[in-house]
Amino acid sequence: MAVREDLAEFLKSRRARVDAQASGLPPSGLRRVPGLRRSELAHLAGISAEYYQRLEQRRAANPSAEVLDGLAAALGLNAVETEHLHALAHPPRPAAGAPAPRPELLRMLDLIDKAPAALITDTFDVLAANPLAHYVFGDMIAGNMARALFADPAARDFYGDWDAVAAATVAQLRRVAGRYPGDPAVAALIDELATDRAEFTALWAAGDVEHRTHGVKRIRHPSSGELSFTYENLELPGDPRQRIVTFVPAPGSTLPAL
Repeated sequence: MAVREDLAEFLKSRRARVDAQASGLPPSGLRRVPGLRRSELAHLAGISAEYYQRLEQRRAANPSAEVLDGLAAALGLNAVETEHLHALAHPPRPAAGAPAPRPELLRMLDLIDKAPAALITDTFDVLAANPLAHYVFGDMIAGNMARALFADPAARDFYGDWDAVAAATVAQLRRVAGRYPGDPAVAALIDELATDRAEFTALWAAGDVEHRTHGVKRIRHPSSGELSFTYENLELPGDPRQRIVTFVPAPGSTLPAL
C-alpha cells in the first residue's frame, strides 16, 4: 500500500466527498462517480479546468497559496485539512525526530499525581509517563501507542470506543506524514502499521486528516473497571513534535493513590 500521500491523492479524496448540488451547481445529469467533477471543482475554485487537471495528474508544481486557498474553500476543508493541503503542496524541510525529553518536563510529570499524564511525540511514541499513566494504560503506554492500538489484540477490549480511537489516530498520523514527508521514521511507522492490517489500510484510504487537542477517552481497566477521562494535548512551545497529554478522570472514575 502506498502510504506517502501526495497532493493529487488528497485532492481526489476530498473532491469525491463534496455534494455537487449542495455546492450550488446546477443539475448535470447522471454522475458515474460521487463528488465533484474536476471541471466543477476548478470552476468553484476560480482556476482553469486544465490547470486543475494538471494538479491531479502531478504535472503542475508549486501551486500558489491563493490557488490552494481557493481549492480549500471550494472543497469545504476545515483549518486542519487546509493546513495539510498547503503542507502537501509545499513540503517543509525534513525535520529531525523529537529530541530527548527535557529534565524539567520529566519533573513536571512526576508532580502531576492526581491524573495520568504522559509526554508523547506526534507519532505516539511515549517518551515518559507518570505512575498513574502506567497504572491506567499498562502495556498500551509502554512504547508506541499507535502500534499498540493496532498490534495488541487486547486493545479492542481496553478502549471502549476502539473504532473512534483508531480513526482519530490514523487521521493524526496522516497529518504528521504530510508535515514531515522526509522523516524516515514517520514513513517506517506507517508502512509497519499498514502491513497486513486491514483496519489501518481502510482508515488510511479514507483520506481523513485531523489534529486533536482535547476529547474524551473511555477504557475498560482490568482492576478499576470502566473509566472515563477528558484529555488535553498540551503542545510545547518551540517543539511541535512533543506534547504532554493529561487525562482528567470524569466523575465516577476512581483511581488509586500511587
